[in-house]
Amino acid sequence: MDFPLARQYFYQEIHQPDKQINLAKAALHIAQEEYPELDPNQYLNALDTMAAEVEELLPPERYPLRIVQSINKYLYEDLGFVGNTVDYYDPRNSYLNEVIERRTGIPITLSLVYLEIAQRIDFPMVGIGMPGHFLIRPDFEDVGIYVDAFNRGEILFEADCQERLSQIYQQPIELNPSFVEPVSNRRFLARMLMNLKLIYLNQNELEKALAVIERLLLLFPGVSAELRDRGLLYYQLGQWASACLDLETYLIQVPNADDADAIRLLVERMRQDL
Repeated sequence: MDFPLARQYFYQEIHQPDKQINLAKAALHIAQEEYPELDPNQYLNALDTMAAEVEELLPPERYPLRIVQSINKYLYEDLGFVGNTVDYYDPRNSYLNEVIERRTGIPITLSLVYLEIAQRIDFPMVGIGMPGHFLIRPDFEDVGIYVDAFNRGEILFEADCQERLSQIYQQPIELNPSFVEPVSNRRFLARMLMNLKLIYLNQNELEKALAVIERLLLLFPGVSAELRDRGLLYYQLGQWASACLDLETYLIQVPNADDADAIRLLVERMRQDL
């Protein structure tokens, strides 16, 4: 596999049953491509230490709400973790090592820190891929509460989630049950990578955006939209043979896509000049 070493580690981690994927390890392997000197064990040990310190704060009666309150006190009051509202689109907010060191991030990476601590104290929680704002919740039947790791561990009920959605989209939004379904580990990592992809595209960091898409395609091989976007990046980077291959595959998969005619013209133009 002709990949950077960090990507090989990422591939090894995700190339197993979904529930066996270690999210923290996979996220740190994502970060290793940006920070080649990164030692994942340093940050895994930091999470172990955090969990051990939370364990000491837990009350004798380990009711879900009390455990959440204990984690909240530790993360947001004692350690000072905070959602980065000042520079939300700073790519460092999407790298777990930076989030742990700087104690700031975006909803999904702060949720990851929270989930990792909860896992280590045997308090099962799951990620909730609500549109526009990632949440987490205790993994108990009918528990009825959600936690907003970005907003100091604010506890939400379903009515609050619906209100949050309406605020995000600036119009009344009905809370579809699918909006608050748990996400798989692969979907969790894909959402992290999608954030990075959009950031790098907006910053015109084409090589970095390409590397992100390649990892998305390791998670979900053959996804048509990612093949198209990788092909367009190859085109912009002057790698026309690779661009044609991806874009032609895209056209085979979705021949009636809205952008199919424009993609065909682009492929024809490149083929003439190859």
